[in-house]
Amino acid sequence: MGEVTTFRRRWAVTTKSSLTEEQSALVELFQAVPFGRIEHLQVRNGQPCFFPAPRVVQTLRMGGENGVRPEASLPDFFLKQALIDLIRVLEEIGHGEVDLIEVRHGLPHVVELERPWEGDSRASLPRP
Repeated sequence: MGEVTTFRRRWAVTTKSSLTEEQSALVELFQAVPFGRIEHLQVRNGQPCFFPAPRVVQTLRMGGENGVRPEASLPDFFLKQALIDLIRVLEEIGHGEVDLIEVRHGLPHVVELERPWEGDSRASLPRP
């Protein structure tokens, strides 16, 4: 219980300027591609790694705004909870790969990770 409280206090007021260079680059990528996917993002020491470069797929919304997010021009801003949650996930991964990050409105919306299964598969499979 204490860890959750510490986490909330630690991250509640996080700004872009408090991020590492790698985390900041990821936020800037979200701002540049407001709708789409980031695939095969490498994680090293809990930080996003851009070597090799992830695959970036932009979704264009017909009749909608597809440009860079307005906050991209701000020198600093408070981070939305979705960004804070993603940073926490990357730190928990440590070393590995994020298969997919779905981006909506310049924010991570869905994150897909491959994890080893450590349970009894027979117990959790749906029965016909």
